[in-house]
Amino acid sequence: MRKAEISRNTAETEITVTVDLDGTGRYDMQTGVGFFDHMLDQLARHSLIDITVRAKGDLHIDDHHTVEDTGITLGQALARALGDKRGIRRYGSCLLPMDDALVRAALDLSGRPYLVWNVELPTAKIGSFDTELVREFFQALSTHAGITLHVDALHGINSHHIAEAAFKAVARALREAVETDPRKGDTIPSTKGAL
Repeated sequence: MRKAEISRNTAETEITVTVDLDGTGRYDMQTGVGFFDHMLDQLARHSLIDITVRAKGDLHIDDHHTVEDTGITLGQALARALGDKRGIRRYGSCLLPMDDALVRAALDLSGRPYLVWNVELPTAKIGSFDTELVREFFQALSTHAGITLHVDALHGINSHHIAEAAFKAVARALREAVETDPRKGDTIPSTKGAL
């Protein structure tokens, strides 16, 4: 329970993701995209979700398919590990500072995917990484995990700091939301009786 492994194979990517919601934040990322691996490390470490990613993509074209498809696969793994979501807290939020950057993330593991993204990254690239892919990752993650996700960059002038603060803020919010709530027992956190 609360663990999952998902594989996704297309003509553009081959990806396998494993997650353990009750982990300690261990990570092992191999996507071939250095900055993206660094961001996924932050996601695991600060969510306390153990995450392993193995991705082979068409990086000779660009990083887009690898980043987006990793978001899809990780989202599917999270959804499977959460199961019917009995006993979880469901909601999480975080206001995270990182040097010049301040990012707020709030999420609901509602089963209703929706992304509100108010994050401006002032440069087109961080090293060789296209900054527009940060949003693409979170769009894929929220869609395939069934997360309502709001991310707002309140301050920031450095693209690396803003992007990293976004990953860490989402991670901390996710940590809170996936935790079991001892006051809820094994009930589903919804008046509808299902999420």
